[in-house]
Amino acid sequence: MHLMEFPREVVLGNNLIPEVVNVAKRLKLESPVLVVYGPKTKEIAGKDVERELKSAFDVHSVTVGEADIENAEKVLAKIMDLGVKWAIAVGGGSIIDVTKLASYKSGIPFVSFPTTASHDGIASANASIKGLGSKTSVKARPPLAVIADIDVIKTAPRRYLAAGVGDVISNITAVRDWRLAHKIRGEYFSEYAAALSLMSAKMVMRDAEIIRLGEDEGVRKVVKALISSGVAMSIAGSSRPASGAEHLFSHALDMLLDKPALHGEQTGIGTIIMAYLHGINWKRIKETLKTVGAPTTAYELGIDPEIIVEALTIAHTIRPERYTILGRDGLTREAAERAAKITGVI
Repeated sequence: MHLMEFPREVVLGNNLIPEVVNVAKRLKLESPVLVVYGPKTKEIAGKDVERELKSAFDVHSVTVGEADIENAEKVLAKIMDLGVKWAIAVGGGSIIDVTKLASYKSGIPFVSFPTTASHDGIASANASIKGLGSKTSVKARPPLAVIADIDVIKTAPRRYLAAGVGDVISNITAVRDWRLAHKIRGEYFSEYAAALSLMSAKMVMRDAEIIRLGEDEGVRKVVKALISSGVAMSIAGSSRPASGAEHLFSHALDMLLDKPALHGEQTGIGTIIMAYLHGINWKRIKETLKTVGAPTTAYELGIDPEIIVEALTIAHTIRPERYTILGRDGLTREAAERAAKITGVI
């Protein structure tokens, strides 16, 4: 049996905070609700979402920080103690991932209200959670609904939108890795999921100049691409259509650094290198990232070149069961350094 779960509603537009109550009513959600936000996202949209919900629901709230096990347990405890029936995550990837995991563990639905368009977790079933010294993807459930308010997302620093492009563009090498695993390991492969994933990547590449401007149209394009990536993962039943060796590289950086860069920035640079290893047009990928203002070098990423090389050599150990272009043995230091230098990353 192959189970596919998708968001029931995706609402994309301007001035959507007042629409939150209508979405909840259409989905027949009941009191009480838990609003989850971060210190910054509380001010950006969280307080306003909370106020709107109070007109129709009993509302509780909780402030969380990074996406780690401690914060997920904190939200889970709130849900259980207060008998919460559903949750809404108002924030970026970390807030959404924490809420996603806590709601999954407690068996309640959650609604995604992204304040940035920086990665595809806004609509996917997977949560990236730090714990035990590493950051890995945990299987959960997708949001019951996604409410993407362009006015809110547009206020985020431009680097977040560029990071969203980095996360979508990584689908190109992720699908290559997935095909490779299918050919070599006989792993399940979905043509539909792969096609949707690649289409999302190709569209952001085509529309890079529009996205660069950071106006409504560009924000819409990135949000739609991120949601499509989430749907592709739901069709596949795994993160395979949007997560390959470039994501293992990003997770390796998360392990090696106390303060890594944005997830999409790291996967974007990982995609340049993995595209080179796959023998595909890495220069076009790099050009797209440059166009939207995403980093394409270790210097722009703010990460020491030595760390980049080390991350490339250990990336294959992050999820050894996931076959990628890195193979079982990974890259030697010399091969990693060569790939990073040829692509201009270091």
